[in-house]
Amino acid sequence: MDVKSFTVGPLAENTYLVRRNGASEAVIVDPGDEAPRLLGAIEDAGVELKAILLTHTHIDHVGAVAPVARATGAPVYCPQTEAFVLADIQSWTPFGFPPAESYEAEKTVQGGERLDLAGLGIDVIFTPGHSPGHVSYFIADEQALFSGDVLFQNSVGRTDLPGGDGPTLMRSIAHLLDTLPDETTVYPGHMGATTLGRERVNNPFLGQFAAR
Repeated sequence: MDVKSFTVGPLAENTYLVRRNGASEAVIVDPGDEAPRLLGAIEDAGVELKAILLTHTHIDHVGAVAPVARATGAPVYCPQTEAFVLADIQSWTPFGFPPAESYEAEKTVQGGERLDLAGLGIDVIFTPGHSPGHVSYFIADEQALFSGDVLFQNSVGRTDLPGGDGPTLMRSIAHLLDTLPDETTVYPGHMGATTLGRERVNNPFLGQFAAR
């Protein structure tokens, strides 16, 4: 699988362009900012974008959704309970961020769905805690998890934003650790890629999950 990572915007958010090796179709995960750069990367890769997958709707993860969707025609998949935020994004944008364009998602997900997009089998996992409707996307054939702001390299998502909840976040992380292989590569919304096994051992927030 070919995963291209783009760190964008003032909060250094990770956007991922994902396709099977050599494939002509792709999906993009959390286009957070710098739409011209992302559209240029899609064009340079020579791929048709089949879907825009959102883990949650904080502004740093969705700031480029509208222009990327409009330019590519790709449908947006948004957590169901957060679709209203995307549809009125400026009302939910903290002071200091540049204006962003609202967008009505074509598709919504809750967790438990299996998506077949761009030749990829993608399982949607409900992982709330950082935000109320947060989901993660798992590609089993590639043992790849796009975790948004749930789990990071040596850290976990913050829970002090509206709708955040610490115990809920830790239950979401426990579910990932209990159900997915330690070899799973984690592509987080910020910082570098890691694996579930590495985080189980090294992440200071996950001591309670060290024993499997």
